[in-house]
Amino acid sequence: MNVSFDYNGKNVLIFGGTSGINLGIAEAYAACGAIVGVVGRNAEKAEVAREAIAAHGGKAFCYTADVRDFEAVTEVYKAFVRDADKIDILVSGAAGNFPAPALGMSPNGFKSVVEIDLLGTFHVLRAGFEYLNVPGASVMNISAPQAMIAMPLQSHVCAAKAGVDMITRTLAIEWGPMGVRVNSVIPGPIDGTEGMARLAPTQKMRDAVEKAVPLQRMGLPSDVADVCLFLGSDAARYVTGVILPADGGAVAAGSAGMGMSSMGH
Repeated sequence: MNVSFDYNGKNVLIFGGTSGINLGIAEAYAACGAIVGVVGRNAEKAEVAREAIAAHGGKAFCYTADVRDFEAVTEVYKAFVRDADKIDILVSGAAGNFPAPALGMSPNGFKSVVEIDLLGTFHVLRAGFEYLNVPGASVMNISAPQAMIAMPLQSHVCAAKAGVDMITRTLAIEWGPMGVRVNSVIPGPIDGTEGMARLAPTQKMRDAVEKAVPLQRMGLPSDVADVCLFLGSDAARYVTGVILPADGGAVAAGSAGMGMSSMGH
């Protein structure tokens, strides 16, 4: 963490917060004093994430739910409110992905990603609103460059994440009058994540991605976490409906910025 924010007295709930970028976000909020809830599909991974946060001095709770199940998502909110009271910041970060050409993808494969990324985002936000600390709550959807850049082998994710960003814009309009801010964060190529391992599995492909990013490096989970710390803070009190890349300029550079000429092969 390269910036300083005070989140003492704030509660943060993060769906998909048990690994990768989202766990980094959870750890950053906890390090700044927030009480954090992390939600994942795997109970063991959720507990490991909670323990990791606690080991660094943070206070965390963990829960298990599949974001495709609206009732399960609702039960998580009830549990977190029992454990920690209000919710000041909500992060929807659960996602699914696998590289496949459209002609090599089954309808169920396409449907699965859309249900996790897009329907899951709707479930998290729709079920969560009544538990938010209103006015003043901040909601963040963790999107992806595929929302803005067409990529080979990613038709399912491109479609789903574009939908996520439109949900962000729409709810920013609907919920703004009630004092709730809604924004999307687009992580670029983030080193050490499962997604990057799938999209750039060889050193040659990794090198191509790094060379293509205008800042000439892959990002770290902390690069994304710092953006979320800003968006959740009073410093961003007039920021809503924004789709904010934290990507070293990759989206600005288009498909070249993601090294897609190599990643499509």
